[in-house]
Formats: sequence, C-alpha cells, structure tokens
Amino acid sequence: EIANMALPAAVGRRVCTNFFKSFLFGSNVLKSPPACTANGRLYSTASDNVLVSKDEKTGIATVRMNNPPVNSLNGSLLVKLRTCFEELDKNTNCRALILTSQKPNVFSAGLELTEIYPKSPDHVAPFWEKLQDMWLQLYGSRLVTVAAINGHSIAGGYLLALSCDYRIMAEGNFTIGLNETQLNIVNPFFLQQMMVDTIGYRQAEMSMMMGALYPPDRALQLGLVDKLSPMEEIQTVAEEETKKWLQIPDQARVITKMSSRKPLLDE
Repeated sequence: EIANMALPAAVGRRVCTNFFKSFLFGSNVLKSPPACTANGRLYSTASDNVLVSKDEKTGIATVRMNNPPVNSLNGSLLVKLRTCFEELDKNTNCRALILTSQKPNVFSAGLELTEIYPKSPDHVAPFWEKLQDMWLQLYGSRLVTVAAINGHSIAGGYLLALSCDYRIMAEGNFTIGLNETQLNIVNPFFLQQMMVDTIGYRQAEMSMMMGALYPPDRALQLGLVDKLSPMEEIQTVAEEETKKWLQIPDQARVITKMSSRKPLLDE
C-alpha cells in the first residue's frame, strides 16, 4: 500500500507550466528502465550513466550518477534518473536509496546549459518537464532518500540533494549551493520553496539572490547539509544513517513525509 503512494507523472506535467514561466524565457540567458536485482549485483542502464546496486538484506539501493565529466543533468540523464527512482519506489523489497556520484569530487555540476541556451521554447519546455518529472519522483518518493554528496554540488546538482530526506557532504575543497542568478537564471518556485523550508526565509533569500556557493563547513552551519564525512567514508556513513531512518516504521514515516510535502508537490 505504501508503494502505491508515489505521485503520478501527470502531476509533473501540470506543474511544468509554472516552472517554465518562472524561468523567464525572455531573459538574456535564453536566446530501458532499471530495476532492483535479486542478487544485489551492480548493473547499469544502457548508456551506463546511472548505476544501481541493492543490498537485499537491508533494502537499501545505491544510485550512482555516471555522466562524465561533471554529471551534467541533460535530458537523457534526467529521464534515466526519474525512471530509476520510479522503479525503486515500486519495488516492495526496496526501502531506501542513497544518491551519489560514481566519480568522486563532483556530485553534480547542475543542468546541461546547452539544453537551454540558445534554444527555442519548443525545445526548452520539454526539457523542463523532464526535470520536474524527475524532481517529483524523488521529492515525493516513499523511500528513505539520502544524498551522499561526494564532491561539488551546484545548482541543479544541489536540487537533487535538496530533494532527499538527509544530506551528507564530503569534507574537502568542495562547494555547494544554488548559483543560478550568477548565470542570469531564475530558480523555479519549487526549488526556492525547498531552500526556504531547509534554511529559513532570510538565509535562503540572500543565498539565492547572490547565487552563493559554500564550502562544506559553512554549508553544515547553515543547514544546507546535515552531516560532514571524510570522502573515503561517505558511503559507509550514508549507509549507517540510512539504517537509523529505517528503524522508524515505514507507514508512519511515509505518511508524515507526504503530509509535510504535499502542499509543494500539489502546487
């Protein structure tokens, strides 16, 4: 029953209109589904840019982005991520997912800018729809979702992390945040609201208007992430934290999660 609480893709198409409008197209800037395997082996999609492994004993799946060099979110990767999240959400033996990067030092550098600049509205609108469908699937997932941020997490890369229930960032010379305004891009309404919900109105407002990026220690202080970890231990730390979340009964956790996120998901 819990598995059936995933949001229908149609919601993403409804919200997409607002997202597209919020991007301000008139600004100067804009001139085969995977499934959990029975033996938990590592496997990949056809293009190898999303790798998934699953621990059958714990029910924890690890999703690794593998789109070199910086895990840019192009249309293909967005569709594969959405499909992956959807398949895991439907799998009743899967209780949690850890989202991370196959390439240490870069979690994700954000959207592939060649998908939006310079492109026509006919091209950009479907791209935004793919982004929002992916976001709806991750943010509205019944699963415990943990971001193991093993490198830079910028703009759309931080959107992925922000959509998760818990965020762990690697210590080191990395940056994280929403720098869209520095590129003359407006954050979509749902990303703005998630930021406000996470670090509070004033800090979110300043951060997004300035397009600020932060080092790990400052990100932890602000609440952009929940915990720091040495790079070499981040997967282990993520698994340990996920197991703590799994000690909570699924039904109570999922109902609480959905009730708190429903207003934004339905907007």
